[in-house]
Amino acid sequence: MNQPKESLYKSIVQQREMLTELLYEPLHQLAEACSQVWSDRAKMEAVLSEAFSSVPFCKFLYVLDTKAVQITSNISSDGLVVEHFGRDRSDRPYMREALLATGFFDKNREQHYQQWPYLREGVQATDFLLCEAYISLRALRPSLTAIQFVRNANGIVLGFIGADFALRDLPQTHQLYEEPRHWRQFVGDPSILVTVSNQTRSKSVMDRHLDTVLSVVEELILDHGVYHVILHFSSSQAIVWVMDDPYRYRVLPMDMLADPDSCMAYPKRPYPTDALVPAQQIRAVLDNLRALRFMNEMLYLRSGTLNIFNGIVGLTFSCEGSHYIPYDEFLKMDHGFWVSG
Repeated sequence: MNQPKESLYKSIVQQREMLTELLYEPLHQLAEACSQVWSDRAKMEAVLSEAFSSVPFCKFLYVLDTKAVQITSNISSDGLVVEHFGRDRSDRPYMREALLATGFFDKNREQHYQQWPYLREGVQATDFLLCEAYISLRALRPSLTAIQFVRNANGIVLGFIGADFALRDLPQTHQLYEEPRHWRQFVGDPSILVTVSNQTRSKSVMDRHLDTVLSVVEELILDHGVYHVILHFSSSQAIVWVMDDPYRYRVLPMDMLADPDSCMAYPKRPYPTDALVPAQQIRAVLDNLRALRFMNEMLYLRSGTLNIFNGIVGLTFSCEGSHYIPYDEFLKMDHGFWVSG
């Protein structure tokens, strides 16, 4: 039996928990070793170099003082990167919470709370922080940094160890999350929204041949392996994805959409049994898209999307608003619902 897929946010949380468990112990041990040779750059770099392989997937290791100024070179798999010595990292995202948590921002605490208000509540000192992912300054790639506090025998914070990771190098232990199946709405361009009352729908080529177009699309979905389709009513073209070649899309111009012979270019395939949209409901969904296209000369559908596997209908209206709705909920929404909305 297949395990249920996770939501996007839960998947991220679980991934971070796994990484914290993986990194905490080696960085904690490294902090203990650095505290014994604190203020001696050469000895700290030697400690970091010796321990580098014990921090899995690490790209760079370095030590910072309590002002987030780097007091060692970067340690990498290729050796020392000396040009980073003396670098001020206090404005980097991975240092903000660490510095505020230690109280070293006391002088400008209110200023920093205004800049990062999410830090105002519940900030407590801790020995290990795994920051949110960010875009690195030099490689311009998604990255992650773990910050380990270094304390002396009396528990006083001496500084920090930073461990940088490229997101692409980190292990992934969880399966892909499940796309949510509930109605989601996204507001479009505000400048279009305020002028929508001044516009009227222009009859497109697809509008004039829509009966034929919808029949061709239905045939492609039911009998020729098309599982995802985007109908661009205003620009009179469609984009389709087929199960025989799922990584590439195909653009169907109007002359192909209006020609039933086009179906013969796609291999015949039975309708998939694991599709969420029942085969007998495909036409009803397409007919609803047609109704929204013609429902109002001012408010009308510009494009409509259907994916039979996740069961979601996508709608983009003339006001630039976008909606993603489970097909069964979509079929319950009549003309009056959209006009009143």
